[in-house]
Amino acid sequence: MTDFPPLSGLARQLVLAELLDEKTAQSAVAQAKRSQTPLVSYLVQNRLVKSRPLAELAAEQFGLAFLDLSALDKESLPKEVVSEKLMQQHHFLPLAKRGNKLYIGLSDPTNQQAINDVQFSTGLTAEPILVEDDKLHDAIDRYLDNGTGGLDMGDIDLDVEIDAGEEKKQEASATDADDAPVVRFVNKMLLDAIKRGSSDLHFEPYERIYRVRFRTDGVMHEVARPPIQLAPRISARLKVMSSMDISERRKPQDGRVKLKVSKTKSIDFRVNTLPTLWGEKIVMRILDPSSAQMGIDALGYEEGQKALYMDALSQPQGMILVTGPTGSGKTVSLYTGLNILNTEDINISTAEDPVEINLEGINQVNVNPRQGMDFAQALRAFLRQDPDVIMVGEIRDLETAEIAIKAAQTGHMVMSTLHTNSAAETLTRLRNMGVPAFNIATSVNLIIAQRLARKLCPKCKKPHDVPRETLLSEGFPADQIGKFTLYSPIGCDDCNKGYRGRIGIYEVVKITPALQNLIMEEGNSIAIARKAREEGFNDLRTSGLLKAMQGVTSLEEINRVTKD
Repeated sequence: MTDFPPLSGLARQLVLAELLDEKTAQSAVAQAKRSQTPLVSYLVQNRLVKSRPLAELAAEQFGLAFLDLSALDKESLPKEVVSEKLMQQHHFLPLAKRGNKLYIGLSDPTNQQAINDVQFSTGLTAEPILVEDDKLHDAIDRYLDNGTGGLDMGDIDLDVEIDAGEEKKQEASATDADDAPVVRFVNKMLLDAIKRGSSDLHFEPYERIYRVRFRTDGVMHEVARPPIQLAPRISARLKVMSSMDISERRKPQDGRVKLKVSKTKSIDFRVNTLPTLWGEKIVMRILDPSSAQMGIDALGYEEGQKALYMDALSQPQGMILVTGPTGSGKTVSLYTGLNILNTEDINISTAEDPVEINLEGINQVNVNPRQGMDFAQALRAFLRQDPDVIMVGEIRDLETAEIAIKAAQTGHMVMSTLHTNSAAETLTRLRNMGVPAFNIATSVNLIIAQRLARKLCPKCKKPHDVPRETLLSEGFPADQIGKFTLYSPIGCDDCNKGYRGRIGIYEVVKITPALQNLIMEEGNSIAIARKAREEGFNDLRTSGLLKAMQGVTSLEEINRVTKD
């Protein structure tokens, strides 16, 4: 297990103020340092401490004034006092200029470098004022966008980065996509999806209607029905943005869009077209780089589960497998582990289909079977590149499984995914592929099965009384009934039908000597699952019920994601 140094400074004050427990604070300090993120920003981004009490405590700790940015008149802010580059580099906002003093809003009280650089570049004395980190992000966006308010851009055209050669080649045939109403509609759909926190946009043509649906918190819902006559022009606009061939309508195509929605924020989309009976359906996946930088504390692991994952990551060799259906957050779990391991003294290579989010310091490879670069071929190449850690997007066949297991047995940490429903089924799937039981038992260190459940909106959730008999039948422990409160969704202006955001539900199983013996005896998935519970590892259902007992989500939602 990881040994943490004793706490000091702000982290210690947070523990003394009971805003964090000591273990979480120690882990946050270590991970913030590893990711080179200010502790305050790390705590807020990972929702470990609310922004307001954190800022107030930091102000008191460092003897600084505190300011609520929501009460600030943006028109009164001094203009052109400091450069945009300096503001973005040090994450501060000029608040007021009085004589030779410049008051700047900071969320990180330890950022002395910002104060020094401001004083050097302006010749003024910089006076720091503590502000809330989340409000500071929005305020800087509004300041740099000259009042456009970040994403609230109305009819303003988005800055779409299109390959110059591709754009010129398609110029003549792209005129249908250039009319203003279509451009404004597409822009509005993209911005609405970003603001709602959606993961996918679906543009779908049918015989009599054309509809647009978003997937938000894992659930699809319709958001618009533009005139069916606009379908070809909307498709053409999206294909031009994605640098696709707009004259090709009979074959699927893949593309990417990079949107610069403000001077400080860019969003990537992965785009796919599919010829259907009534035209081209286009699906856009929003690729959020911040999800890859989430700390492990924000993912929803229970303390014991997190400790098991961290312990497995600290091992010099072996295999960590993450399993679950499409859209269950497997990639985020893997990226989180990779970010923890991503230091200058470790060589990390990944084979992905496709690479969705770029990770600096990690060698990422797009697999392309048509050109002879499949997962197995990438793995063979990695083993000649002096790797320490290898991540394989998915183990799909025996060849890939055998190379991955051989790598795990010869001094490499290997991380990968499988599409199974539970940890026990992952082991039997490998055996069914043809991997010998001995190799499975000696190479696999940890299996994580997971789902994503919608979180209840904290503003509108209400207590929900459930009869004791029902609680027992659902699987709640009899000795805990009466000690917790269940909540149900209501719905308000800040959420989507009572839910806002998602959290992971996990089954984390360490391969113990008892489980190794059972694997060697070729026990089935039922026997393996039973032994895992006997070893003290919660299954998905138990972990989900625990989330409901904590008031994070509803029993209805747990039933949706964990009941077969």
